[in-house]
Amino acid sequence: MPITFDVPDDLAKQLEHYESQIPRILELGIREWQARRETSYDGMSGILEKLAALPSPEEILALRPAPALQERLDALLEKSRTTGLSPDDQREWDDYEYVEHLVRLAKASALRKLKEAAP
Repeated sequence: MPITFDVPDDLAKQLEHYESQIPRILELGIREWQARRETSYDGMSGILEKLAALPSPEEILALRPAPALQERLDALLEKSRTTGLSPDDQREWDDYEYVEHLVRLAKASALRKLKEAAP
């Protein structure tokens, strides 16, 4: 569906280099915008911000997906099992898998730190 909108000249010049990627850029931008409203482990942005804040090992080990994120993951998983994922759904799933990998690395590191600190 074609959409037309005006952007400032400096942004238009930047977008010239990414013309074929504009739909993906907008998709990621919208996802990031929505994630900013999240407060904890609700969106990927929230997860990364939480880890970037250098939480304690205990806080890292306590990380769990928020109910809204878990519902989305469950929906994608069910869709994968039944009808299959669309290309957009697959990209979203891949993004979630990557962030989950980062969380697992952080949890492994946190557990190692706790074991090293134990008497």
